[in-house]
Amino acid sequence: MTTKSSPFIWHDLITTDVEAAKAFYAQVIGWNMQSFPGNDDYTVVSAGTVGIGGIMAIPPDACERGAPACWQGHIAVDDVDGCADRILSHGGAIIHPAADIPNVGRFALAADPQGAVFIIFKPHPSEPMPSAAPMTPGLVGWNELHAVDGLKAFDWYFEIFGWTQSQDMDMGPMGIYRLFATGGEPVGGMMTKMPEMPKPFWAYYFNVESIDDAIERTNKAGGKVVNGPHEVPGPMFTVNCQDPQGAWFSMVAPKR
Repeated sequence: MTTKSSPFIWHDLITTDVEAAKAFYAQVIGWNMQSFPGNDDYTVVSAGTVGIGGIMAIPPDACERGAPACWQGHIAVDDVDGCADRILSHGGAIIHPAADIPNVGRFALAADPQGAVFIIFKPHPSEPMPSAAPMTPGLVGWNELHAVDGLKAFDWYFEIFGWTQSQDMDMGPMGIYRLFATGGEPVGGMMTKMPEMPKPFWAYYFNVESIDDAIERTNKAGGKVVNGPHEVPGPMFTVNCQDPQGAWFSMVAPKR
């Protein structure tokens, strides 16, 4: 097991239409958009002045694999190559081998043994870690794994990243929803996916001020509400959506 808990620190959207995606999320979430210095193919998105992720076209190798438009979370590690070796030795997969992004950091694209995809990432020392109050609108407020077997998946992430169990919630026929922490308060949950979901995946929830207003913006901008809104402990409201290019995203807001 790793001795240091590894948090999610960045979230990227790979998409079939970058300009359309930028316009959609600027309207729905309210993010600021700015091209990365020296690379017009990558757009940094930020909540106010806090960078939270980026938007880019689906890379050619991902197109060849048939990757759809989707959000991908970056998990911070101290040693990308060593973590990649652990992932492989524990039954996971490395889809894109470890590589450097000049002046940004080192990364590898990975999958857990059940097939959910994520990125392991070590930022360049010159790149500051984003920080803001946890419920700030525009930040990623929750990271949620829909697995073939949620509890078995948690055991694997515990071994690889040192994540800890925070709380179990019994959802009846849907099984156990396990909250996990990466040091401190819970930052996400894991569950066994619904049978109709074709494969395991990570879902990411963006903070918004009002769930009803965010739903209205989503519909107006050409997105689709797939599930919800639902009241969840907190008390909060959540909704699961798809953007016009088909990428899944979710939103969370405090109950008012």
